[in-house]
Amino acid sequence: MFAGQLISQSIPFLHLDDTAGKALQEMNDFHVSHLPIVADEKYLGLISEEVLLDNDEKSLLQHLHTDFIKPFVRQNDFFLLAVKRARDMHLSVVPVIAEQYELLGVISEDDLFRQLSIFSGIDEQGGIIVLEMEKNDFSAGELNRLIESNDAYITQLNSYFDTATQLLTVTIRINKTEISDIVATLQRHEYNIRYYNGEELYQNELQNNLDHLMNYLNI
Repeated sequence: MFAGQLISQSIPFLHLDDTAGKALQEMNDFHVSHLPIVADEKYLGLISEEVLLDNDEKSLLQHLHTDFIKPFVRQNDFFLLAVKRARDMHLSVVPVIAEQYELLGVISEDDLFRQLSIFSGIDEQGGIIVLEMEKNDFSAGELNRLIESNDAYITQLNSYFDTATQLLTVTIRINKTEISDIVATLQRHEYNIRYYNGEELYQNELQNNLDHLMNYLNI
């Protein structure tokens, strides 16, 4: 999904001759805390609710230009770049521009979360297994082989390196919910399973409780 495909058709643009009061009203009406400013259809930047509240409601936006911030993505950027912009700058909307800085529209925070949910497959049926391992031990090919040996397949695989633990966390989504055999297979191959969620969630919680008890008894 590309940024241009997520543009909201309802969130308005502001202009330099608009007042702070009008901008605040628009933000209130559309439940956002940022709005874009344009001049001759060119993107000038975003104004935040915080800045507007620090100024008189009759102030013209052209007098607040030093407080504009200028994040954006281009229409052909993958939508995850817009997610990163929103996260890094705490934005409620992310502007989308064309090649010559024409403002095409904005993507709302809600639409980004919705697309992120679809992208992560959170609503799809299936099981989830979370592994923790040394970075050098990771092999997507081996994981795929072990899971396919149990008549299942990986529908999504994500990983991130935790700098605090120096370990790689690998999250695997599998196409079926009966994952006890897969969990057992991974355990036989000495994979450290941090969490799993399928029809065996109840047993998973029991195992976690047992592990906590054994850790307590070993103190």
